[in-house]
Amino acid sequence: MSSRAAKITILAVIIVLVISFFVFDLGQYLTLDYLKNQQQIFNDYYLHNRFSTLLIYFVIYIVVTALSLPGAVVMTLAGGALFGLWPALIVVSFASSIGATLAFLVSRFLLRDWVQHKFGDKLQAINEGIEKEGAFYLFSLRLVPLFPFFVINLVMGLTPLKTSLYYIVSQIGMLAGTFVFVNAGTQLGQLESAGGILSPELLISFALLGVFPLVAKRILGLFQARKVFAGYQKPQKFDYNLVVLGAGSGGLVSSYIAATVKAKVALIEKHKMGGDCLNTGCVPSKALLRSAKMLSYAKRAKEFGFETTKVDFDFAQVMERVQQKIAQIEPHDSIDRYTSLGVEVIEGEAKISSPWTVTVKGKVLTTKSIIIATGAKPFVPPIKGLDQINYLTSDNLWSLRELPKKLVVLGGGPIGSEMTQAFARLGSHVTQIEMASRIVAREDPEVGEYLQQQFTSEGIQVLTQHRAQEVRIENDQKWLVCEHQGETVEIEFDQILIAVGRQANVTGFGLEELGVKISPRGTVSSNPFLQTNFPNIFCAGDVTGPYQFTHTAAHQAWYAAVNALFGQFKSFKVDNRVIPWCTFTDAEVARVGLNETEAQEQNIPFEVTRYGIDDLDRAIADSEDHGWVKILTKPGTDKILGVTIVGSHAGDLLAEYVLAMKYKLGLNKILGTIHTYPTLAEMNKFAAGEWKKAHAPEKLLAWIEKYHTWRRG
Repeated sequence: MSSRAAKITILAVIIVLVISFFVFDLGQYLTLDYLKNQQQIFNDYYLHNRFSTLLIYFVIYIVVTALSLPGAVVMTLAGGALFGLWPALIVVSFASSIGATLAFLVSRFLLRDWVQHKFGDKLQAINEGIEKEGAFYLFSLRLVPLFPFFVINLVMGLTPLKTSLYYIVSQIGMLAGTFVFVNAGTQLGQLESAGGILSPELLISFALLGVFPLVAKRILGLFQARKVFAGYQKPQKFDYNLVVLGAGSGGLVSSYIAATVKAKVALIEKHKMGGDCLNTGCVPSKALLRSAKMLSYAKRAKEFGFETTKVDFDFAQVMERVQQKIAQIEPHDSIDRYTSLGVEVIEGEAKISSPWTVTVKGKVLTTKSIIIATGAKPFVPPIKGLDQINYLTSDNLWSLRELPKKLVVLGGGPIGSEMTQAFARLGSHVTQIEMASRIVAREDPEVGEYLQQQFTSEGIQVLTQHRAQEVRIENDQKWLVCEHQGETVEIEFDQILIAVGRQANVTGFGLEELGVKISPRGTVSSNPFLQTNFPNIFCAGDVTGPYQFTHTAAHQAWYAAVNALFGQFKSFKVDNRVIPWCTFTDAEVARVGLNETEAQEQNIPFEVTRYGIDDLDRAIADSEDHGWVKILTKPGTDKILGVTIVGSHAGDLLAEYVLAMKYKLGLNKILGTIHTYPTLAEMNKFAAGEWKKAHAPEKLLAWIEKYHTWRRG
């Protein structure tokens, strides 16, 4: 018989058996009610036919588990009630493992070749992980059943895990859980009256059922810790409860929390306190954008009733103002402030030398836990010839004191778009290059189109679908060579700003030597508790992602710090459900939750409510009557799935929706809230009103109209 014919035959037999199970309602014999009613008959038969009873039970149990039929849990309880603890434990343990292995083999025989052939490239990493850590991974699933019993059997059959290893690990991994269920069955079997429900033995058995997953999870954690810590000598005592690497947003917040709860904490920073946000990111960019906006207002003088307005400025002074603003904010993140809060701040380059030791300035610090908050740096793509020039990034941009006449901005994301508009308003001829079909590609297409039109009206050349290939220097002139739809495009420039994204800082401080896992995205790999593969090493912020915002770094820092300090009692999964962000162009683009594009890609049903800001009184008075509010709601309800605001002060105005989504408040609550007149915030109330009008109860209103007509006589 050919392999194909054998597969068809086996599949047909399985289908017939499964259909027969349901057609003949065989499941009725695998219920607690049936087994309890027949308990005396079973007991009598077992008393006179012990071996044959055990054998029949053994075979039925194997068939039920091999075919992934419902009833295994009931059979386990019944086994305990009928046979007693030890005989039932032995029979169920072997029967469940054999049945699971048969289901595993059937899945492998019928589906593995097809799945691996069709999805082999996507499964390569999983296959490698199974070959390397498959036994431990399976043991984890068996000990703490995160997925249904039959799902594990079928899915693991698609992997390269050896059959013998699968059986042995299943046998061992399921033993503890089997004991708990069989023991509960023995107590149920002895129940003779309602009063027996309160017997200590039965209460203890039910308690074991409840706490077993928690205990098993704890045991698994100890196994994982022993495995990952093997080869390292744990100190007898520790200098610190927590050592934090990096004094950006994530590091500052986590060390502050630790000090607040009276833990001994050291914060290590090799460069500047405040990290990228204060020194090279959020603060300087927003200071520059503010200066640039003043110039844009001057150019719009007639909109505000002025004939002309002229502003004389020195670019170097503008950049000095940026530095002044950094200096004004620096005390918030200073060594003095954090020292006064109880944090020991150490300036120097740190290296993690073991799971419990960090070396800095030749001194070894011992610590119970470590938080990695080393942030990220600008990603520089491998463009031919780029290394021949002094290109700009968000790191060194702020040292400029001479305005570039011709500036190329490579990148159409938030940083690239913000700097494109700022330098154009300051007087540079700016060309923005974006590889994708539109700028701000994470937003809906209409947002990118709107910003591109705005940029074009301000004299910016926006080139989408252009891929940078080479930087060339000819006769002291610099050219960026791009490919666009099969043709070569050359753009002359004085300076080029690389703003195509950021990459996590994961090298140079011991992660490689220690074996801390790095994700395919190049970030530190972490679980929902922000733990790395070392249970006492946590991470927060840009170094782990997935969101690279200052506010998400601070958000994650709370979870990392609390889990690092109190995880032995209670751990918290980081909550990424409601993450807002804003691109601070003019107009600003702010979003929380889903947009239309994402909802469609994820097949999530939604309704759209839109309010045009050109109708808002305060926006009209301010000559800022442009943009819109777009809200996605669950169909037929006022539940908010996502909001996008395009307009003046969009980042500030989004906060109301962030609060609403976080605490599950719908549009009716926003509509029923008083908003000050005249303010831009009224746009949120009016947008909620648009939703309400679209969901007005027309039939009820028709009857009310008739009522009012009747009242008028």
